[in-house]
Amino acid sequence: MRTALVGLDFGKGDFAASLEELSLLAKSAGAEPVVTITGRRSSPDAALYVGSGKANEIADAVRDEQLELVIFNHALSPAQQRNLERHLKARVVDRTSLILDIFAQRAQSHEGKVQVELAQLQHLATRLVRGWTHLERQKGGIGLRGPGETQLETDRRLLGERVKMLRIKLDKLRRQHATQRRSRARNNAFSVSLVGYTNAGKSTLFNSLTKARAYAANQLFATLDTTSRRLHLDEVGSIVISDTVGFIRELPHQLVAAFRATLEETIQADLLLHVVDAASPARMEQIEQVNLVLKEIGADDIPQILVWNKIDAAGLEPGIERDEYGRIRRVFISAQSGAGLDLLRQAMAEFARERSAAPHAEAPAQVTSEAQSGNPMGIPPTNFS
Repeated sequence: MRTALVGLDFGKGDFAASLEELSLLAKSAGAEPVVTITGRRSSPDAALYVGSGKANEIADAVRDEQLELVIFNHALSPAQQRNLERHLKARVVDRTSLILDIFAQRAQSHEGKVQVELAQLQHLATRLVRGWTHLERQKGGIGLRGPGETQLETDRRLLGERVKMLRIKLDKLRRQHATQRRSRARNNAFSVSLVGYTNAGKSTLFNSLTKARAYAANQLFATLDTTSRRLHLDEVGSIVISDTVGFIRELPHQLVAAFRATLEETIQADLLLHVVDAASPARMEQIEQVNLVLKEIGADDIPQILVWNKIDAAGLEPGIERDEYGRIRRVFISAQSGAGLDLLRQAMAEFARERSAAPHAEAPAQVTSEAQSGNPMGIPPTNFS
């Protein structure tokens, strides 16, 4: 599908990295980016988001390049989306809808599909005009419509009933997960969750550590469903390690809410391995974005070890860095080549031993300050370019 990408620079964050990410998102969804249109504004236009002049420029590109779709690197209001579609005479998709679409394509498990559908319906409810009567098939259809009810009212009611049913399903799945976690707790199994920005290499690392076959690909949101495996560590024994969905800047709140059942695996972990793409120029912003989502789901007080992955691409060597108290702060590895994985196993084993020796001690989170500092370890930024 021939597509135009649109991004406005409001002077916040790394605009170039954000545009590159939008292109990857579009390709992950199956679009074919043909042109990229950018502009600068101090704030969005109330009616068209981009302003009338830029909207005319996009309309010309749609006509000249025979484009079918326009993707905005921003969250649009329902009114802005409708106004743009009328003005551009093409389908308009915002960043939130794009991410939801990718999730819908990638969900494999029953739980993942339920979570994605709930997030989509909650998002689309604000944009509901017509077209939801296909939901009648879920409950028989005939006799559902009340006297004098308009089509739109019927659609909204059907949508509300579907959302309610999905929430009931998710609550049941959450209770099942809680039972499984209690069972693990009774077995005193030390649990580790891999977290990080999408495409940081979590699934590749998970496969390298556990010899599992979790789907790993060089694309955004390759993993949606949490996968857990047992891993043997010397002097510690068996631990449970889980691979989780990747985070991204401006992750739609509907997704965070819907995926809470999956993300609770992260909330209950004893240790988070925060996987970072060491070769990414936007790595510090990505660390900050992940920590924001962790805070939103209530996992910001769980101890972290930063795992700087893809060191071969960043020109770095395997190693371990400690803070002034001797605690491990960071491990440098390549999940692809296996370099440094022995150091990561040592780091996890050391943490598990300390946790076992002092089960009631509260270990501090270890990356919040450095995510804000912009100069971790006191090493010049050029070392990580």
